[in-house]
Amino acid sequence: MNDVLEKRTAPRQTGNAVTVTRGLVFKGAASARIVFAAIVCSTLVSAQAADPTIFYSKSFPGSVPEYVEITVDRSGKVSYKEAKDDDDPETFTLNQASTDEIFDLAQKLDKFTHPLESGLKVANMGTKTFRWEEGGKKNEVKFNYSIDENAKALWDWFEKIGETERLLVAFRRAVRHDKLGVNEALVNIQASWDRKRLAGPEQFLPLLDQVSKNEVFMHMSRQRAAELAEAIRASKPKV
Repeated sequence: MNDVLEKRTAPRQTGNAVTVTRGLVFKGAASARIVFAAIVCSTLVSAQAADPTIFYSKSFPGSVPEYVEITVDRSGKVSYKEAKDDDDPETFTLNQASTDEIFDLAQKLDKFTHPLESGLKVANMGTKTFRWEEGGKKNEVKFNYSIDENAKALWDWFEKIGETERLLVAFRRAVRHDKLGVNEALVNIQASWDRKRLAGPEQFLPLLDQVSKNEVFMHMSRQRAAELAEAIRASKPKV
């Protein structure tokens, strides 16, 4: 017969049926269909078990930047970009507490299954989108302005992430191309740090260390970078 199993380990047989166990090699059309079905089922199970991702975007023509897109997955991985077709976004990882706070807010908003727009007559503040993505399913809501406290708190989280990444990009540019501009970049980072507006501050550490240890930068910049790096490291929770 063609539809038989060639075994590397002995299969268990009951009558004419063969129980497939690990180590067997499939032969024949019927067995190929079994394998295909197993692969499909495995793929579906994996998709259903996929961790959720929260997507945020803001489109505001005439502002700087005009477009922002941020994703956060359940492990805390963050992607930030200012163009839909940007294939090299800024990335970093949030700590667990911050990630939990973001996902808790999304849960309180029923994973974006109900409207958030206030309906009030307010100025255009940009079209904001919240989207919950999980296992191939997506829930999405758009709004200009919301009076929902959880929506405002979640929006502020994404604003904070955007502010942080723009500070990082400006700092990196200054380090590479504008040594005299490094101190100004550090002043801006310090101000955001003092106001608790830095998301994932650890992502600044490599550049801060580079500045603090390199005499090509002004003494004031080196000192400021060293102090800020020390403060960031001291703020990390002890494991």
